[in-house]
Amino acid sequence: MPEIPYGEFRPDVSDLNANFIGTLNNLLPRGDGYGPVRDYSAMTTALEARCRGYFYARKTDGSVAIFAGTINRLWLLDNTDFTWTDVSRDTPLDYTDLTSTAQWQFVQFNNFVIAVQANEAPQLFNLTSSTEFDDLAGSPPQAAYICVVNRFIMLSGLLSQPYRVQWSGLNDVTEWTAGTNFSDFQDLPDGGVVRGVAGGEYGLIMQDQSIRRMIYSPGSDIVFQIDRVAQDRGLNAPYSLVPAGERMFFYSAQGFIMSDASGQLTPIGKERMDRTFAANYNNAAPQFFIGAADPVSNIVVWAYQSITNAAAAYFDQVLVYDWAMQRWAQFSVNGEYVTSLSRPGLTLEALDAISGSLDALPFSLDDISTATLPALSFAGSDHTIGFLNGDTLEATVDTAEYSSDFRRTAINGFMPACDAPSILGAIASRDKLAANASIFVTDEAEMNEDGYCPVLGEGRYIRARLRIPAAQAWSFVRGVTPELKKGSKL
Repeated sequence: MPEIPYGEFRPDVSDLNANFIGTLNNLLPRGDGYGPVRDYSAMTTALEARCRGYFYARKTDGSVAIFAGTINRLWLLDNTDFTWTDVSRDTPLDYTDLTSTAQWQFVQFNNFVIAVQANEAPQLFNLTSSTEFDDLAGSPPQAAYICVVNRFIMLSGLLSQPYRVQWSGLNDVTEWTAGTNFSDFQDLPDGGVVRGVAGGEYGLIMQDQSIRRMIYSPGSDIVFQIDRVAQDRGLNAPYSLVPAGERMFFYSAQGFIMSDASGQLTPIGKERMDRTFAANYNNAAPQFFIGAADPVSNIVVWAYQSITNAAAAYFDQVLVYDWAMQRWAQFSVNGEYVTSLSRPGLTLEALDAISGSLDALPFSLDDISTATLPALSFAGSDHTIGFLNGDTLEATVDTAEYSSDFRRTAINGFMPACDAPSILGAIASRDKLAANASIFVTDEAEMNEDGYCPVLGEGRYIRARLRIPAAQAWSFVRGVTPELKKGSKL
C-alpha cells in the first residue's frame, strides 16, 4: 500500500478515509508534514507572584527593557543577572489588585512605556530617565486595554465608559483634554461593550457584536473616520486579539477569525478547530485565553486553559495556526502568559556576572549574537519567563481512520516517514463507528534498525499511531507506509 500521509489537522470532522487527520499533539505544521515542538526553558528568575502580562521595549541604543506585571506590582528585568526589580509607583505602595480575569497591557510610544489595567490610572515609565512608574499625566481614563493607532495612544475597556474609545493628543501621550491637539473620544451607539482595539496605521475597534475601522483624517474636525466593517461579529475573548503584520486574528462567537488589511473577515476555524476548541476550553478562565504572533514565522498561537485543568492557575494547551499554509496544530505547555520577546543582549564580559563557568550558563552562547531578535516566549507556571528552546517534547500523531469496504483489515506493521532516531508505533482499531464503540490499542512496538514498526493489529476501522519520545533530534514526520492484508473475518 502507498504511504498514508499526515494531512491537515481537522479534529472538528470525521477523518474516516480522509486526506486529513484528527489526532496529534506537540507538533508544528510543515510543508512536508509536521515538525517538533521544543520544551519551555526559563530565561529569568521567578516573579514574586503569577505573571499577569509582560512586554519588551527598545531603547535608542538598541538594547531592550523587559517589564512584567503581577497582581498589584510592576517589574523591570535586570539584563545581566535576569532578576526582577520592583518599579511600581512609589505611593501608594501597591496598585489596586487586578480583577481575576484581567491582565496588565503595555505599549511603547517613543521613549515611553505605558501600562494599563482598569483598576488604576495608566502608568508611565520614561526609558531615558525613570526609575519607577508613575501616573500618566493629563488625567487619562482608567482603561483595561491600550494600543497605538497612527500617532495616538488609544484607550479602551474604560472603567466608567465601556462603550467608548478615547485617544491622546497627536504625538503627545500626556494630552487627554478633548478638543486639544486632536485628543478626543467616541461613544459607540451599538455593537456592545468595547473589548479592545487593534492598533497600527489604522485601528480596528472590537466590540461584542461589531467591528469598526478607524482611520486618522488629518485636517478633519472628527480626527478619526470610524466605519463599521462587520455586524453581528465581534471579539468574544479580549486577550485572543492578535495583530500580525497586516493581518489580525481573534476569537468570536462564530469561532476563530482572520482579518486582512481590507477588513475582509475569513473564518479559519470553521469545520477545522472551532467545535473541538469550544468543547475543551474552560470559558470560566478567559484570562488564560491569550493570543500571540511568532515574529519569525507565519504562525499565531492561542494559549488556553482546558476544562480538565480548570482548578489550576495557568493555561495548559496551545493552538497553532499557520496562516501561510492554512493549517492547524497544537501542543501542551503549562504557562501564565504568552507574547513575543527579545532576549537582552550581553557582552562576553557581562557573562561573568551570570556565571563563572561557561558550562553553567542557562542558555547557549549562540544566542548572544542574536539577542535582540524577537521570538515567541512564555511565562511559565513557575512565574519565570523564557522561550521554547529546550529539548523536543514527546510527540504523538495518528493517521486518518482507514477502512476497506467496511471489511476487517489486518496490519502487520508500518514504515514511518520520519527522521526521528527512535519511534514507537501502535494500532488503534474498532469494529463499528458508534460514538460509544470500544477502541482497542495494541502495545507499542519500537522501530527496528530497518526503520520498521512490527506491530500487529486488526479491525474494520484502523489507525496507525506514532509516538516520538522526548529529547530527540529530529525535524519531520510525514506519514506511514502500512503492510495490510485482509482480516480474519468479514
